[in-house]
Amino acid sequence: MGEDEEKYDSMLLVMAQQHEGGVQELVNTFFSFLRRKTDFFTGGDQHAPEKLIKDAFAHHNALAQKAHKEKQLKQERAKKEKAERAAKLAEEERKKRTDDGPRIQELTDEEAEKLQSELDKKKKEEEERSVAANTEKSSDKEEKEKGSDSEGEEDEKDKGKLKPNAENGADLPNYRWTQTLSEVDLAVPFDVKFRIKGRDVVVDIQRRSIKVGLKGHPPVIDGQLYNEVKVEESSWLIDDGKVVTVHLEKINKMEWWSRIVTTDPEINTKKVCPENSKLSDLDGETRGMVEKMMYDQRQKSMGLPTSEEQKKQDILKKFMAQHPEMDFSKAKFS
Repeated sequence: MGEDEEKYDSMLLVMAQQHEGGVQELVNTFFSFLRRKTDFFTGGDQHAPEKLIKDAFAHHNALAQKAHKEKQLKQERAKKEKAERAAKLAEEERKKRTDDGPRIQELTDEEAEKLQSELDKKKKEEEERSVAANTEKSSDKEEKEKGSDSEGEEDEKDKGKLKPNAENGADLPNYRWTQTLSEVDLAVPFDVKFRIKGRDVVVDIQRRSIKVGLKGHPPVIDGQLYNEVKVEESSWLIDDGKVVTVHLEKINKMEWWSRIVTTDPEINTKKVCPENSKLSDLDGETRGMVEKMMYDQRQKSMGLPTSEEQKKQDILKKFMAQHPEMDFSKAKFS
């Protein structure tokens, strides 16, 4: 299909939002339409419809599995590159410390006298600055004390919150999680005496909830997510037969999560340390995504539709114009 593959996404999304039963109910509605309004099941060879469905499923299943594997490989490569960069920086720092070691140099009497004179002058200047600074501090002390009351009130709500770990997440008793603005990663270890496999675990990722655990045991994580995720772009795998790692793709890529599920302790997102980068340092695809996010953020701040919302509105308006006989009064548009 190429670029036309997403042509009907907005229309199908409207339909999907009206099916509280999820994908199963949506698929059932689609086949009901084919049965009632077309000769799909009876218009040709008896086995032709089944073959068509199986062929389509096989085609899209292969594409989905391929995309899933590519995503996993990309994550593994990124993790490996990050570790290599850290090792390289550590080695460079070690070499720098070795190269910049103390050196002993003998001075002449004249050089020593000149050096001592400069040191005495510098010491005198520092003493004068110290006196001036103490005077200024004493005059500003009352103002700072007054300001500290309001700052204390602002920080009151952050008391008791966890400090983020090195990767802007939290190290909890039963699992560890990290995050960037666009994604969240979880590592759930299991203390068992055997190598766990896919059939041994329960991992259920929904748009607003998640469950992770070992079959036959209470789940380690089970609850409502902090915010919505893209289920089709999220994934999980088993690492070393002992750890289940889960990757979640955020829908809102402009916020930091304070926790994974609503029952977890919160981290203080004010202490999150994002990695700074320039647009010129990013690859074309990432740069385009960041620029789109910045545009959408400006649109939201002005109360205007984002680029995606505008695209959906244009498609829906065109569809409604082409089908005036259909009633859209009860449809939910988003």
